Order: sequence, then C-alpha cells, then structure tokens
Amino acid sequence: QVQLVESGGGLVQPGGSLRLSCAASGFTFSSYVMSWYRQAPGKERELVASIPNANSNYADFVKGRFTISRDNAKNTMSLQMNNLEREDTAMYYCHARLLRVNYWGQGTQVTVSS
Repeated sequence: QVQLVESGGGLVQPGGSLRLSCAASGFTFSSYVMSWYRQAPGKERELVASIPNANSNYADFVKGRFTISRDNAKNTMSLQMNNLEREDTAMYYCHARLLRVNYWGQGTQVTVSS
C-alpha cells in the first residue's frame, strides 16, 4: 500500500520558517522523482521544488528561500522553508513520480500570517 504522509505545516508569521516532511512507504522510493507542490485557494496546483536524485530544481518564486532534500535510506523528503511570505500560504503536497506512475499525499497546510 502506497503512502505519502506530509507533516510540519502550521501557522507562521511573515519572515518565519517551517520544515515540511514527507514519509513514503509502499514503493521503491529511491527510484522516484520526489517533488513538493502547493495549491492556494482559487489557484491551480503548482510545482514548488523537485529532487530527482542528488540534483534539485526550484520554482523561481522560492529560489533562495526553500531547500528540498531527500533521504533514500529513510524514505523521506523534506522542504526547509525560510523567509516565508504571505503568498506562500497554501496546501503543500508531497508527490512521487516514475514514468507515468504518480502518487500524492493528502497535504499539509501552511499559513503565513501576522
């Protein structure tokens, strides 16, 4: 049974930090491209960052503020988010992809507000 379980979301003030985690099980984690997506109310889901292997890719709107990482030995992925802005408020989703196979987590809410 495939599971992607996100954690670490919450309420933070502008300029603050959060660390999201994704725990994966039920598939060969190391073979999959892992990513974080987000979806704000009324907006489409968008890619935040991905980490196919040792390399990583970021959306322009998070470059220099967010850092994605993965631990293939523990089947986990993380997203360190610094200098958060109100515009970062969204549901954040963990995603795994291998060719045409896609898995999604249930999401964790991040709210940036004073």
